[in-house]
Amino acid sequence: MDYLVSRELNGLYIVIDIIFLLFLGFLLLKFKKRLTFLFGLSGAFIYFLVDYGIFYMLLGTREVVGANTFWFLLWLSVSYGFTNFVWIWLFLNRDKRILEWSLLIVIGWVAVALLSQSFGSTFPLIQISRGTGSYHGVMALILFIGYAIVIVKNIKSNDSERLPVLKMLMIGILVQFSWEAVLLLSGIRPNGWNPIIINSLLETNLGIPYLYFIHKYITKKHQEDLSKSSI
Repeated sequence: MDYLVSRELNGLYIVIDIIFLLFLGFLLLKFKKRLTFLFGLSGAFIYFLVDYGIFYMLLGTREVVGANTFWFLLWLSVSYGFTNFVWIWLFLNRDKRILEWSLLIVIGWVAVALLSQSFGSTFPLIQISRGTGSYHGVMALILFIGYAIVIVKNIKSNDSERLPVLKMLMIGILVQFSWEAVLLLSGIRPNGWNPIIINSLLETNLGIPYLYFIHKYITKKHQEDLSKSSI
């Protein structure tokens, strides 16, 4: 099934969002969440590789009107790649302040969206869109493989060795659903429930099983402040 995923935002959104990203990064470093910070940067790189390299350059499904495609997609990738991966890592860490970090990210998204909608009328308007038919099937396959590995391992394992599959699903769906909902309710994403439902089930969620194993491997070797783990 193919449908158009689009957004319409103004230049003020980018300005405010960069300020929010700098603030979030500052807090992570201040509270010695260095591993989380680096994981967020890796998310920004991966999102840019996918959005610009695959969606735009390879498949030609991404379109940007009103801004330079390279720089706009670089910002967009850093914006959601960084915040999404930071939030996922904090969940996987079972961070004691996960409620506070979660509220900070979601309220930040809401504030950026609504402030730009209220005060950005004099800023340039930017429209972006992408089709989904050429890649959602591949995404579904990646999703299936990741969760199939987890499911088969759980079937074979004792109760004490089971992987937290429900927690993985919760993280994968919640992270994507949260910012999709903000975009929809603020009017940046045109009305339509296909993106918020299908994207929330698929796009971020497909990577969670793999990120779980990556997180487990890295945290065996390093602590949050980047010192070597004593485990």
